[in-house]
Amino acid sequence: MEEGNTFVNALVGAVVTAVASSFIPFAPVLGGALSGYFQGGTRSDGLKVGAVSGAIASIPLVGIAVLIFSFLGFVSLGSGEALPFAVGGFVVVIIFLFVLVYTVGLSALGGWIGNYVKYDTDIDL
Repeated sequence: MEEGNTFVNALVGAVVTAVASSFIPFAPVLGGALSGYFQGGTRSDGLKVGAVSGAIASIPLVGIAVLIFSFLGFVSLGSGEALPFAVGGFVVVIIFLFVLVYTVGLSALGGWIGNYVKYDTDIDL
């Protein structure tokens, strides 16, 4: 990996997050840590690349959530009641925000940890 190439390092972390999310709890920390480790620089550089990695990794998650909730919204419109649709829209917004905060926040934390591991420990990848 080229040290300091933010987009490539963030993309690597996002791919790791997307692949590992299905079987590793808190996978965004792992993806962000790899991004931060490969990025180098300061701790704030690790935070930034981790956050970018989380933002990239959340794109497929948000896409899947929109697809599922669009289907559920379409089905609820057939019921003829406006209240369940409004409540469903509120739930979609809350879930979207949770996924975004979870993925981006944990990836940023992982970026900081990866930068810490690179410069302050004896671990070498």
